[in-house]
Amino acid sequence: MADTVLYEVSDALATITLNRPGAMNALDTVTKEALRDAVEEAAADAGVRAVLLTGAGERAFCVGQDLKEHVATLAADVGPDAGEVMGTVRDHYNPIVRALTGMAKPVVAGVNGVAAGAGFGFALAADVRVVADTASFTTAFAGVALSADSGISWTLPRVVGPGRAADLLFLPRPIAAAEAYELGIATRVVPAGELAAEARRVARELAQGPTLAYAALKESLAFAQAHALPDTLEQEDRLQRRAGASRDHRIAVDAFVHKTRPRFLGR
Repeated sequence: MADTVLYEVSDALATITLNRPGAMNALDTVTKEALRDAVEEAAADAGVRAVLLTGAGERAFCVGQDLKEHVATLAADVGPDAGEVMGTVRDHYNPIVRALTGMAKPVVAGVNGVAAGAGFGFALAADVRVVADTASFTTAFAGVALSADSGISWTLPRVVGPGRAADLLFLPRPIAAAEAYELGIATRVVPAGELAAEARRVARELAQGPTLAYAALKESLAFAQAHALPDTLEQEDRLQRRAGASRDHRIAVDAFVHKTRPRFLGR
């Protein structure tokens, strides 16, 4: 894995760090490939029970596509296959978002600075967003005459509503941390100096929690957004039966009866 993305697993928590602080963690091809591989590895690893995605440095979580590399690629994008420069959506962004949203374990985004374009999309693909009070978000796409990618046309309306999503996509602007919290983009906002510790604390708590229950909750929420109430009720029944048969459920009930703290096994 390239050193532009750091990957570490400790105590069932996989920490994935975008590591191009000098470029505000912009996504060049090497970084996109490494990030895709890291997220897919975390999703597939049964020993990983939660994931923390963050950026190195203080200025940026991720500012999206590396436009310096993009300019050179765009200059070569001529002829009958013109437009394939945006094949990165198919090859990189889509697999990354699918893995973040589809993995059967919780994902925390520790947003340490600017999250723009695909960086904003990756943050929205997380289940929990712990945000530094100095951080900001912007869609950015229309500003460079592009449509949405990284799942943001699906996630953003579900967080802020379709009207606000259209406004933020058509007229990109910085969304400061306080406003992001009011809009529901930020799950919680903390002082910048506490961001790393708080994001890790939240992620570690989730890594020690009832992993199968978290997986069922993710699946339930995703299903409900695309289905009517009767179908959702049936899905809740299926998922609750599965969660109720888990070892962790029995551990939790036993701990409740004996007034002790449950120690979940993730199964």
